[in-house]
Amino acid sequence: MLSSVIRFTARASARRIALAALMGGALLGGAGAAPAVASNATPTSADAKPVYSDAAALGKLMFFDPALSASGKMSCASCHSPEHAYGPPNGLAAQLGGTDLHQQGTRAVPSLRYVLNRTPIWTHAQAASLSERLSETDNAPVGGFGWDGRFNYLHDQANFPLFNPNEMANKDPAALLAKMQRAPYAARFKEVFGQNIFADPTKAFTQAMYAIERFELEDPSFHPYTSKFDYYLDGKVQLTAQEFRGKKLFDDPAGGNCASCHIDQSGVNGAHPLFTDFNFQALGVPRNAELKVNADPKYFDMGLCGPLRTDQSDKLNCGLFKSVSLRNTATRHVFFHNGRFHTLKEALRFYVQRDTNPDKWYPRDAHGKVDKFNDLPVALRVNVDTTDEPLTRKTGERPVWSERDIDDVAAFLATLSDGYDLKSKAVK
Repeated sequence: MLSSVIRFTARASARRIALAALMGGALLGGAGAAPAVASNATPTSADAKPVYSDAAALGKLMFFDPALSASGKMSCASCHSPEHAYGPPNGLAAQLGGTDLHQQGTRAVPSLRYVLNRTPIWTHAQAASLSERLSETDNAPVGGFGWDGRFNYLHDQANFPLFNPNEMANKDPAALLAKMQRAPYAARFKEVFGQNIFADPTKAFTQAMYAIERFELEDPSFHPYTSKFDYYLDGKVQLTAQEFRGKKLFDDPAGGNCASCHIDQSGVNGAHPLFTDFNFQALGVPRNAELKVNADPKYFDMGLCGPLRTDQSDKLNCGLFKSVSLRNTATRHVFFHNGRFHTLKEALRFYVQRDTNPDKWYPRDAHGKVDKFNDLPVALRVNVDTTDEPLTRKTGERPVWSERDIDDVAAFLATLSDGYDLKSKAVK
């Protein structure tokens, strides 16, 4: 139990550090090959036509090209749909891919919108000695791309789905480059990166990943800031009474306490919030039978410590996944890393009733006892957050939110959906 308390005290410290940086607009994404584009402080006009660098223009073509997959039918946009805030286009717990488009992934697809140019590089600063690490000064991990933060740069993140057997399923970079040489934009690729670029496969692959990275950083549709909440921050519209009640419930540190991870304050330079602190949490989300990998009772997705991430040996990190941005969350049909929930209100209900009504969310074991936090090995369930509100409640206690409160919070979160019609609803 001591390790659990230390973990969450440390996480609170890391949140304060992340909040301070976010408030100053200092956390820019791990863009790698070129500087990241600063995020918009004000909404982007829906009529604005993006101006791309040559590399970004190529990256856009590649992002939407299904021919770059082994099936010939799956592009980056198949899972990260622009029409769905660069998230999944459906409510599947995990998307289907592979050579036949029948191979299920192991995690829900996160949205790419808003976080790409402001995600900090993965950091987990630890003291050298064990005694110091077991103090309240140890920092919790923060940053990196993906549910487990294992990619520091967008060009590395773009690399993974291209070769993942459950996604685009290319055998190797050579197979991908062969497809690119047959693409309609192959001549343009040579013009931008050199006529002999494909003679050097390593360089060609590096530039291809760089092109995708530049598209993701330069295209304003990845960070449009056109939600009602953005216009509210700019004083152009007002929240309804229900939306404002929802915001108060969202912010209340003794209640929902959502804003401790999903920061909703503007930066000191006027930058609009991303609704994430890029930190990691173990929420104890129930095991999802919709995932085929979970048919194996010995399989566990433990986030920071595997199975996809393999460089972390600290058992205190097991079960932790990134706190994702809540922008456009009301448009989603799949929630949490394992896609266990399919409606926003269901996800909110779990969050506040996990501990007060555990039998509602978890199965019973052979002895009739509720098998709480059943998507982690028993020895690692101590890592699940039971320290931060509202995850401190006991069985039978009243949840911090009523059904009306859940409706109000959902109404507030709906104000984070992009594409709000400001012209017809602006304050006069």
